[in-house]
Amino acid sequence: MAEPGSSAAAVLPLLLLGFLSVSSVNADTLLSAPLNVTIREIEVNSAMVTWEISEGDPVIGFAITQQKKDVRMLRFIQEVNTTTRSCALWDLDEDTDYIVHVQSISMGGSSPPSEPVLFRTPKESEKMASKSPDEVTMEEVGQDAQLRAGELIIIVVVLIMWAGVIVLFCRQYDIIKDNEPNNNKDKAKNSSECSTPEHPQGGLLRSNV
Repeated sequence: MAEPGSSAAAVLPLLLLGFLSVSSVNADTLLSAPLNVTIREIEVNSAMVTWEISEGDPVIGFAITQQKKDVRMLRFIQEVNTTTRSCALWDLDEDTDYIVHVQSISMGGSSPPSEPVLFRTPKESEKMASKSPDEVTMEEVGQDAQLRAGELIIIVVVLIMWAGVIVLFCRQYDIIKDNEPNNNKDKAKNSSECSTPEHPQGGLLRSNV
């Protein structure tokens, strides 16, 4: 019968080997949390979140958690089979604080969430006031240019149509003028034939006595 001390000594290396195997598998599948998570292009109802990943991580997608500050409701955005490092956040409320976390996704699972990023959407009035006069002027110039281009096209089309009508009228008028001398000659000939009767025997007509 084996002594208890020798059995424990035999089991201990097996447990250590199993622990090392599990640790190596977890090390292969564990992802680092995304780095440098940044919110850009913040608008009244939208924003853009960007991030970076650690070199060598087998990332195949991402997951984003969007939450209003002091509100428990979450929006979860997940996409796989992509190498993109940015995502648009839409349908936001103006003048509202939001908290965003980003996770990387691999074939083995998800990474820990990134550090929370807090941002606030502006008010509509503040966004309009922040536009410089030059930006407003350029937008107005672009709209005016489009309107003028459309008006110019309409004017050109109308002029072409009028030119076609005038050319057609001139051709018809020339045809009518060319036919008028022939019609006058035919009318004169017909009137002369009617006013002077023909006399096959010649001479004047005499009455019988």
